[in-house]
Amino acid sequence: MAAPVETFFLDPDAQGTLQAQIQQMIAEAILSGRLPRGEKLPSTRKLAAHLGVSRITVTLAYTELQANDYLSSRGRSGFYVSDNAPEPPAFSPPRKKSEDKVDWHRAIGARFTDRVTPDKPQDWRRHRFAFTYGQSDATLFDHNSWRLCALKALGQKDHAAMTRDYYDRDDPELVEFIARHILPRRGIQAAPEEILVTLGAQNALWLTAQILLTQRRTAAIEDPCYHTLHDILSQSRCHVTPVGVDANGLPPEALPDETDVIFTTPSHQCPTTSTMPLDRRQALLARARELDALIVEDDYEFEMSFLGPPSPALKSLDREGRVIYVGSFSKSLFPGLRLGYLVGSEPFIREARALRSTILRHAPGLIQRTVAYFLSLGHYDALIRRMGQAYHERRKVMDAAIADCGLHVAGSGAFGGSSFWMRVPGHVDTEQLAEMLRGQSVLIEPGAPFFAGVGRPRNFYRLAYSSIPPERIPEGIARIRDAIGAFPRM
Repeated sequence: MAAPVETFFLDPDAQGTLQAQIQQMIAEAILSGRLPRGEKLPSTRKLAAHLGVSRITVTLAYTELQANDYLSSRGRSGFYVSDNAPEPPAFSPPRKKSEDKVDWHRAIGARFTDRVTPDKPQDWRRHRFAFTYGQSDATLFDHNSWRLCALKALGQKDHAAMTRDYYDRDDPELVEFIARHILPRRGIQAAPEEILVTLGAQNALWLTAQILLTQRRTAAIEDPCYHTLHDILSQSRCHVTPVGVDANGLPPEALPDETDVIFTTPSHQCPTTSTMPLDRRQALLARARELDALIVEDDYEFEMSFLGPPSPALKSLDREGRVIYVGSFSKSLFPGLRLGYLVGSEPFIREARALRSTILRHAPGLIQRTVAYFLSLGHYDALIRRMGQAYHERRKVMDAAIADCGLHVAGSGAFGGSSFWMRVPGHVDTEQLAEMLRGQSVLIEPGAPFFAGVGRPRNFYRLAYSSIPPERIPEGIARIRDAIGAFPRM
């Protein structure tokens, strides 16, 4: 029996020809021990179809590996790992030179490992049905244009922009494009001194919490909400009040009177994906005015409004400077970029800029200038249109598959997004369900970490469609249905 073709994936960041990439992929699998001696490889036809390359490319890669004695050919039977292939090296742990006598339990003054945010599987690409949120699809990204923008940023003309220490500032070209083109799409007008580039939205939320919250102040958060926000606020040691969301997002009347800062995701509530209507947005601003509170608007997915025009940002309705806006390029470009931005009144941004400069100064100049070129040359807009079309198709396929399989949708964004918020019967624990499904090459995201408190509901989960091909969606949904049906009743 041949090794499963689903376990072979090309690294989207790999360099060299496709033939060289395939050779490297198989050689690494042999050297790591994943492909032992005598293991049969997938046929050239199957592997070519799986990787989306020509069959001759796979054949040439196999032939070259055979010449180097990694593979052997057995007539019409196919290719096998050669009996003379290198064996995985056997490593023995180095002997300790000295014994660690530090009492780390006492020495560590602040702990960050007891966090709510779960670890996401790093091998998600190896799973055939990866309904994994926040991951990008390499087939949609414009690699050539990105490469050209990176080369342009590496040129002599931009040498200073790439190498200089901005200290507490950012690339002026990127800031200008955000101010002139990105923010006006959300109805926001901001001067350069009211914008700060961050290492993703998560960094922006952390900076905001550190500046606005103390042990004597209270933050109101949505329940459920972005799980990392729980960890961020625990570091600020503030009082945290979870407020349950409904079909329209955060209800302003439920905010307690002692609230100082309100964290909300009005465009695509995380994780339920609901969109806050205009009248509730205005009511939320009025309630913040009544409380003399600030609002932190996390608009992490506004570019993914492909079902209709997005609602105006809460920040665009603000006439008193109460709203601090958080944006990100991670969902629209790729998560490894780690680039976002903060928009707020100048006194707040000035403090955020000073805090950022003490811990990381600024995002790398080369990355900022590359993104500035990618945006200004029109590649970003083309990418957003392409992603919107692809997501629209995948959403329709997933919607139909969910209906056919009788699964229950607890929330799906009215304007788009990239995920469905799902609910299962009460006896099903979705963390256990996720473990069952992983063995079937299906990845789902359990919902418990999104909730606050000790009695978190365990029968919710999130299904994303940003990185799974549409043709795989129906079978993946069917596997989820079967696993739910087979879940034991206690």
